[in-house]
Amino acid sequence: MLWNIYLSGEIHTDWRDQIIKGANNHGLSVEFTSAVTDHEASDAAGDLLGGEDNQFWRDHRSSKVNSIRTRTLIESCDIAVIRFGEKFKQWNAAFDAGYCAALGKPYITLHDDDIIHPLKEVDGAAMAWSQTPEQVVEILRYVIAKA
Repeated sequence: MLWNIYLSGEIHTDWRDQIIKGANNHGLSVEFTSAVTDHEASDAAGDLLGGEDNQFWRDHRSSKVNSIRTRTLIESCDIAVIRFGEKFKQWNAAFDAGYCAALGKPYITLHDDDIIHPLKEVDGAAMAWSQTPEQVVEILRYVIAKA
């Protein structure tokens, strides 16, 4: 079986690359998908429909266009990994976690221990909480190799 792993959340570090490299190094039968990780492109996704001077409506349009990709990929994934970084609050990642929970999709959270409290509900619905990309890879190894 080819496992589809959706990588959600923080876009300012190389955590995705670390997980992909680790999975490849272990020969896991996986395919990775993700939201658009180019911040400017994601913010401007709604501009494809024409210019908008009001920031609320620009963001609204962009979120709608972006959700075509994110909803489709989350709905088709086997497991999601949801990363919360330290520099910015990832509201979109929290939304993705809630969407996974609502769909019954298993997800793994990835974040440092200093934000355990604000993520208690998100972590409570997760199948696992990890602190490093290496831990995520070990979880994937266990789940996929034992399947």
